[in-house]
Amino acid sequence: MQFGIFTVGDVTTDPTNGKMPSEHQRITDILTIAQKVEEVGLEVFALGEHHNPPFIPSSPTTMLGYIAARTEKLILSTATTLITTNDPVKIAEDYAMLQHVADGRVDLMMGRGNTGPVYPWFGKDIRDGIPLAIENYALLHRLWTEEVVDWQGKFRTPLQGFTSTPRPLDGVPPFVWHGSIRSPEIAEQAAFYGDGFFANNIFWPKEHYMRLIGYYRERFEHYGHGTADQAIVGLGGQAFMAKNSQDAVDEFRPYFDNAPVYGHGPTLEEFTEQTPLTVGSPQQVIDRYAGMREHFGDYQRQLFLMDHAGLPLRTVLEQLDILGEEVVPVLRKEFAKDRPARVPDGPTHAALVAKRDCASVSPELVAPVAEVTK
Repeated sequence: MQFGIFTVGDVTTDPTNGKMPSEHQRITDILTIAQKVEEVGLEVFALGEHHNPPFIPSSPTTMLGYIAARTEKLILSTATTLITTNDPVKIAEDYAMLQHVADGRVDLMMGRGNTGPVYPWFGKDIRDGIPLAIENYALLHRLWTEEVVDWQGKFRTPLQGFTSTPRPLDGVPPFVWHGSIRSPEIAEQAAFYGDGFFANNIFWPKEHYMRLIGYYRERFEHYGHGTADQAIVGLGGQAFMAKNSQDAVDEFRPYFDNAPVYGHGPTLEEFTEQTPLTVGSPQQVIDRYAGMREHFGDYQRQLFLMDHAGLPLRTVLEQLDILGEEVVPVLRKEFAKDRPARVPDGPTHAALVAKRDCASVSPELVAPVAEVTK
């Protein structure tokens, strides 16, 4: 089970003092937070991609490349990479390069984004969102898995005899998650390729995501990638903690009420009742998230959003200390209980290389190897 942090990179006024960080300060804060994630023992740091205020991560590979140089074990991911408005050729090149720079500690999450105006800014039409996601990823997949590509589609110029460089590290592309909050077409796409499915379930009730994840698992098995419980699932989450639960509520309420992604809507109490947002003691967070497997089955990755809504850097770092020291160690034990051996661990480059090498073993060697590993 992999635990980590994702950030949307918003630049938001702190409602308690009226101060807004500069873009430069927010960028350097995110770089500090990423290094703290590794320090407290979490596995993953994921960075969003946005091209509009109040968000600043317009170039994820630049920031993740810096973080790769400052960390040793941290898996670097995106949350998300815009498969609809980015050229799949450039995605193939940029993330293969990052994969080399980070010695394989890279995966990425494909998504369509949640901002309509971004489409025309990059010469696209939002009404083509699903077809763009499907066609662009089909090309990206080929660019990473085929040495020479001849290709023609609807949304970009054809390719003839094209080779994307650099080639993926060890001949194994970065692991891909397909992120969605509402679209069965994206769940179908993830299942078709045998990729991961990330349900960022921070806005809607669990019943909606139970249906979406259940559909992905069913289709994953249908396409022959394994049993439904072997499908690779990730979930989003949010938490704010204090030793005393009421102190956590009192401290977080002004940030919630003014947050750019959900402020000025449902009350904090309504939102925490209907979504995974948990504001309270560390034990309350443990209890809430330990119960996720009851709704979604055994899964591979849990990411938390913690550095948003104007929360100062000092507070975010304190929250990460609590998460790493008091919450995640307990959750690891809870998620390990009665977890079937056939359920895979979270994806890593080393595991993907080993899987590739195992699949390439000649049939006559498979049985002896299986006997040795019993």
